[in-house]
Amino acid sequence: MTTDTDIKQALEGSRVIALVGASLKEDRASNYVGRYLVDKGYRVIPVNPGHAGKPLFGEEIRASLSDIDVPVDMIDIFRRADAVPAIVDEALDTFPELQTIWMQLGITHEEAAEKARARGVRVIEDRCPKIEYPRLIDQVA
Repeated sequence: MTTDTDIKQALEGSRVIALVGASLKEDRASNYVGRYLVDKGYRVIPVNPGHAGKPLFGEEIRASLSDIDVPVDMIDIFRRADAVPAIVDEALDTFPELQTIWMQLGITHEEAAEKARARGVRVIEDRCPKIEYPRLIDQVA
């Protein structure tokens, strides 16, 4: 079970986030969540093979996680649950120092989550950083 402490550690410990399923459409959740994270100081690297090479969040959209040539702290997944195992496998193969795999609202995949946890990666499912950040980080003391 994911605790507030897990979520807070993921948000505070990440600087570079690969956002899988990034959309150029401004009304899509992946677009406004990505922009929110950029506004909060994260480097957000968008991933979407259908838009590879186009600019988004001040970055070039990558076709796949393996096209990212810098260390990534967190993978934020905006894809259906049936796509999650392949994304998790690629993330684990590509980023040996990966800290967190985050699945957006409505997305869970227990087998993929267990595989990541077995490699020491924190897994957050069915949550949104745009909701959790103000709740846990931007709190008024």
